[in-house]
This record gives sequence, C-alpha cells and structure tokens, in this order.
Amino acid sequence: MTMSDDDILAPRRSRSGSRSRATSSGAEARGPIIDQEGHEIRPETLEQGFREFRFEFGQGNPFGNLTREQRIARIEAIAKLLDVAFILPGTNIRYGIDGLIGLIPVVGDIITTAISLWLVREARALGAPWYLTARMLGNVAVDGVVGMVPFAGDAFDVMFRANMRNVRLLRRWLDKQPRI
Repeated sequence: MTMSDDDILAPRRSRSGSRSRATSSGAEARGPIIDQEGHEIRPETLEQGFREFRFEFGQGNPFGNLTREQRIARIEAIAKLLDVAFILPGTNIRYGIDGLIGLIPVVGDIITTAISLWLVREARALGAPWYLTARMLGNVAVDGVVGMVPFAGDAFDVMFRANMRNVRLLRRWLDKQPRI
C-alpha cells in the first residue's frame, strides 16, 4: 500500500483520534526549518518537493582544465595503480590491479586494456608524437593480447608492466622537450 502525497504532508490521525506519536509535536511547535547553511526554509518550498532539486559540482568539469603537470601526475598515478601498487607478501614482486582484474577471463583484460588505451590518449593530448604513440599502443596491444591467455597471461601482465613502460617512454620524451 502506498501513501498519497496528502498523507505525507498532512499525516492521518490515529484510531484514538489524536495525532500519532511521531507527529505529536506538530510542525507548529517545532519552529522554523533550517537548512545546513543556517538559512530558513519557507514552508511553500517544502511543498514543491524535489522538483527544484539539483547538484552543483562547483566550477567546471573536474576532469578538464588540468595543467600539464597535473595530467602527467594523473597518468603516472593511474599507471602505478595498474602495474605496481601492491607487493606480493614475502617476495619483492610488485603487481597492480591490472593483474587482479585480469584474472576475470576476457572481460577483465578488456577493461584493463581500455584503461591503458585511455592513458595513451592522454599522452597524445599532451602532445606525444605519432611514433611514441605507436610504440605505446604496441605495448598495450602486447599486454592485452598475451594477457587474455589464462594464468600465463596474468603472470605476463604482472611482469611486463605496459603502463609503466608507457609512462617511462612519455617521461623521457617530455624531458627532451624545451620548457616554455
């Protein structure tokens, strides 16, 4: 059984004829309704419900308008997360979520390859030349294709670290560029 809007705004009286315990104090006895910023909310705005409800995310797109250094830092952070974020206990072997997600047959490798391709796209947006982008795409292709082989491909993902290789390639190229 669903409640109508009238029941929500003006609760029914209980069988005894008095208001229910939850609304016994009534809206009148509570005083004004205050929002989180300390401003009073008028009763007529409450009756409108969520029709005017909206999110404000601040200024602009959180993924756009980044500086060159911020983009490079983001690429490096994602590459580290994908390839070397964790250490296998008792060994010195580092692995990332690429190796973990890759354990899911086919779908995991598609997801991690898509993320790796996004990193190559970001490098291209930073101005990486075609030959560097082609080499990065080759690393991603090798990682994606060999990674689809069950178990052996996952071990290859852990050892090959295509994203870290791509970041290293990008960093070397960026270091050779003149500062403006």
